[in-house]
Amino acid sequence: MSTLAQKKCKPCEGGVAPLTPAESASLLKGLKGWALADGKLGKTFDFADYYDTMAFVNATAWISHREDHHPDLVVGYNKCRVEYITHAIGGLSENDFICAAKIDALFEL
Repeated sequence: MSTLAQKKCKPCEGGVAPLTPAESASLLKGLKGWALADGKLGKTFDFADYYDTMAFVNATAWISHREDHHPDLVVGYNKCRVEYITHAIGGLSENDFICAAKIDALFEL
């Protein structure tokens, strides 16, 4: 499990600057398959069928609830696109990378 996955999200109500591109690029190195695009951190996960996709969506929802940090999800029959941005600051925060790492850790269970 990555170091990021072991961290907890910190409440963010705004008033702090988003990560710089260099800070985001550095944190991105700790994630596999995630990419930065349009100011968001995203990854598409592929699955065998709808059941597996929905199980992943539900597990992602549980993580999001526990961390109080919620992604945008685009759900299809056998895939799910996960995108993070910290809306309160209009950019990326460490929370986005923490949650991404926790989602990746699902596949290590």
